[in-house]
Amino acid sequence: MSVGVIVGSQWGDEGKGKIVDILSKGYEIVVRYQGGANAGHTVEIGDKKFILHLIPSGILRDGVICVIGNGVVIDPKALLDEIKQLENLGINIKGRLFISHNAHLIMPYHKLLDSINESGTSKIGTTGRGIGPSYIDKYARTGIRIVDLLDKKILEEKIRCSIEEKNNLLKKVYDHSELNVEEIIKEYLDFDDKIDEYIKDTTYYLHSALEEGKSILLEGAQGTLLDIDHGTYPYVTSSNPTSGGACTGTGIPPTKITSVVGIVKAYTTRVGLGPFPTELLDETGEKLRKIGAEFGATTGRPRRCGWYDAFLVNYSRMINGIERVAVTKLDILSEFEEIKVCVAYELNGKVLKSFPTDVSRLLNVNPVYETLPGWNTDISNAKSYDELPPNAKSYLDFIAKKSGFEIGIISVGPKRDQTIEL
Repeated sequence: MSVGVIVGSQWGDEGKGKIVDILSKGYEIVVRYQGGANAGHTVEIGDKKFILHLIPSGILRDGVICVIGNGVVIDPKALLDEIKQLENLGINIKGRLFISHNAHLIMPYHKLLDSINESGTSKIGTTGRGIGPSYIDKYARTGIRIVDLLDKKILEEKIRCSIEEKNNLLKKVYDHSELNVEEIIKEYLDFDDKIDEYIKDTTYYLHSALEEGKSILLEGAQGTLLDIDHGTYPYVTSSNPTSGGACTGTGIPPTKITSVVGIVKAYTTRVGLGPFPTELLDETGEKLRKIGAEFGATTGRPRRCGWYDAFLVNYSRMINGIERVAVTKLDILSEFEEIKVCVAYELNGKVLKSFPTDVSRLLNVNPVYETLPGWNTDISNAKSYDELPPNAKSYLDFIAKKSGFEIGIISVGPKRDQTIEL
C-alpha cells in the first residue's frame, strides 16, 4: 500500500497535469481532493492535447480509477462537458470515474455572485467560476451537495430555499434581476439523471482500497501559496491545496500518507492579483511568458512571470512535508544568457528568517538574487540527466540545495515523453 500526495509548490500552474499523468502509471487510483473547474491541467500525448479541469489526469492511463473527492466543488456543466470531451477523444470513462456524494455543487448564483464581486473594488483576480461563493455556502452550512441530487424532493426544497435567499441579496444589495428558480431546478434534476452512475461514498471506497493494498495518488489544484490558510491571503483560493487538504478532501487519514511530491516550475509564475516578489515587469518577463506560453489553460489570462524563488519554495517544502520534487519547464530557460534565483528576502535592510504571508510585508520585500550562467542549448530532446548541459545540471543542483529538496523528475517539454525520471 502506498498513498502519495502531489502538490503545487508555488502559486499554481506548475504543470501538475503532466506530472500526475507521469506518476499515474505507478498508481491504481488517482484522487482530486480540492478546488473546482478553475484549475486547468494540460497533458500532451503524441499529437493530442488534453485539458482537464475536474477529472484527475490519471484518467488518461488505461486501468487507472479516478475519484473526485469530497473537498472539490463541482460545476455540473463543466463536469459533463469534460466527460463528453474525453469520450470523444477515445478515453473510456465508464466504471473508471467516481464522484464523492459529499462534494458540494456550484450553482448558477455562485458564478453570478463571483462575477459581481470581481467587478467591484474588492476584486482579487478570481476566474469567475463560482468557486469562492460555493465554498462560502459550504462553510455557512447552506450548500447543496451531490448527495442531495439523489432525493428530488430534498433537492427541490434546498434549491428553492437557497434561491430565495440569493434573490433577496441580488435585488436589495446589487439591484440585479432575480434568478428563475424553476429553470435551475429542472437543470439540476437533469444533471442528476446524467451522473447517478458516478456517485459513490468515496471515503469508504478509498478505505476499502487501502485495506486491499492498492496504491493511491492524491492530487490538488492550484499551489501552496494560494492556500486559504498558508497562502498570500487574501489573494488565495478558497480551499487547501496543501498536503493537509488531501486528508480533509478525501477522508484518508494523515497516518496513511507515505510520500509527498512537490512540483516546481523552473521559474515562477502567478495568475491574478497579489504580491509577487520576483515578478519581472520588463522584457525578460515578457520573454519568459512568450517562450513558456504562459497563458491560463482555464481562462487564457496571461500569467505574471519572474525568476525562481527558492525562499518561497523552502516555505512550501516546510508546509507540505515535501521530500522530492518534479521540476517542470526547464527547457524554457534554455534561451537565457544568465538566470537569477532568489535566495532570500530583505525588508527594511534586514534579511528575513521566515517567509511573510501577510501582504503588507510581502509587497515591500526586496528579493536577494544569485546569478547563474545559462546553457544556451536546446534540451527538449534530452532523455536522461547525463544528456543535460553542465550549466543546466548546475542550475538544478543549485535550486535543489537552496530549496531543501531532492529532484526526482525533470520535465524538458510539454509532451509525456519529454520527461527525465531520476
